[in-house]
Amino acid sequence: MSEDHKKQLEQQLWNIANTLRGKMNADEFRDYILGFIFFKYLSERMHLYADKLLEQDGIAYGQIDEDSPDGREILAAVKEEAIEQLGYFLKPSELFHAIASRGNGNGKNAFILDDLARILNNIEQSTMGTESEDDFDKLFEDLDLTSTKLGRTESAKNELISKVLSHLDKIDFHLEETNIDVLGDAYEYLIGKFASGAGKKAGEFYTPQEVSKILAKLVTTGKAKLKSAYDPTCGSGSLLLRVAREVDSVANFYGQEMNRTTYNLARMNMILHGVHYRKFDIRQEDTLEHPQHLDLRFEAIVANPPFSANWSANPLHLSDDRFSQYGKLAPASKADFAFIQHMIYQLDDNGQMAVVLPHGALFRGGAEGHIRQYLIEDRNYLDAVIGLPPNIFYGTSIPACILVFKKCRENPEDILFIDASAEEYYEKGTNQNRLRDEDIERIVNTYRAREAKEKFSYVASLEEVKENDYNLNIPRYVDTFEEEEPIDLGAVSDALVKLEGEVKVNDAKIAEFCNELGIDTPF
Repeated sequence: MSEDHKKQLEQQLWNIANTLRGKMNADEFRDYILGFIFFKYLSERMHLYADKLLEQDGIAYGQIDEDSPDGREILAAVKEEAIEQLGYFLKPSELFHAIASRGNGNGKNAFILDDLARILNNIEQSTMGTESEDDFDKLFEDLDLTSTKLGRTESAKNELISKVLSHLDKIDFHLEETNIDVLGDAYEYLIGKFASGAGKKAGEFYTPQEVSKILAKLVTTGKAKLKSAYDPTCGSGSLLLRVAREVDSVANFYGQEMNRTTYNLARMNMILHGVHYRKFDIRQEDTLEHPQHLDLRFEAIVANPPFSANWSANPLHLSDDRFSQYGKLAPASKADFAFIQHMIYQLDDNGQMAVVLPHGALFRGGAEGHIRQYLIEDRNYLDAVIGLPPNIFYGTSIPACILVFKKCRENPEDILFIDASAEEYYEKGTNQNRLRDEDIERIVNTYRAREAKEKFSYVASLEEVKENDYNLNIPRYVDTFEEEEPIDLGAVSDALVKLEGEVKVNDAKIAEFCNELGIDTPF
């Protein structure tokens, strides 16, 4: 039932998202619809928690008189417990259903925008001075209820928002009887739908689920529990959440994201997937210029950094422990190896790391070639190179690969190469290609078995990689050459002779028709 419920929920939520379509572009109405879904989730979770807390006293949370002395006393007690357990607090009158009902009362749209803005602000204010303050700080700042894109007049804005809240209010998230991931997955589904329609910028905050699965399975190989999982360019947080699905438990999640809107989305996504506020620490800053978790080492690291992004490449970074041992910095116009150096520095000795990069990072020379050689020859951290199919990322057709690193490798004498870019290893789509479950399993199983398969994978010795000047271009190692069938020249000659005879017969017939019509032949 949960799978069916999830699909119904996804469809309902997408239909509601379409209410705003045409009013603004995809990444703008994304912020509203995802923000309101999150507000509804927080409300339902608060309502369920408070009802359970007050159950033995025979009190229903929604029936409390907030203005009476007894009501205020009860609310103060509930608030103290909710802040400790949930990380935030909402009064009965501030719950989603209450505000949505007022906005659509008796078929008339009462003015609710000011109250809605106050309630969203109150959620953040309720956490001030508590452990959860950083996780809820400015979480709803992208829900600009004063934007003219919602309508030219206050009345038009109010009507549109009331309509969206009313539609959402009719959906029962079934939080009391379903696995939290059903709602979390529906939220992920919406993020993916927005990403697919948002153009090039979409790749900045969302990694396609099939790629997330591969990365998560790679870094959890041989693990049942993780002390920590980290993503230095965490986007919407989907990669970190995918890692959690591959093991029994992850003690703590860490991430960093530069874009403020996407950072807010990541925190919402964590909470929607039932990750307690004490178990995640996501920060908003530029990871390369202002790293936030440098004193920590992580057991699993995953990342899909922006391809060949610009960064400062400031010479001062050569005194930074993350970069100093390499002797060279990644080029200012291509930060790919700067991200790798940062991640290597944060990787624990027993950790595993998988990062998505453009193919150019495998063979470009200069400083990148120098860093690549150091990682292989001096450190021997590179464990595998995996080529992905073309056109599987939103907004870009750039071919990509996955690099897997370990500080303590079980196979220190070689590097595994996998080429999953051939058409037989993925499903072609109209706008975007996708990896099927069997394609994902083929890649992961080949990595785990570390086996050579004809035209798919190859185990290269370090000496062989050295002979190739540490160029990791996959075709140098995985031979995918298909020999063409030999051409029978005798048969071709016979076919041409036969064809020439047929042409002469046809020419004669055409000449005969032309004579009957009294016109000149065309040849």
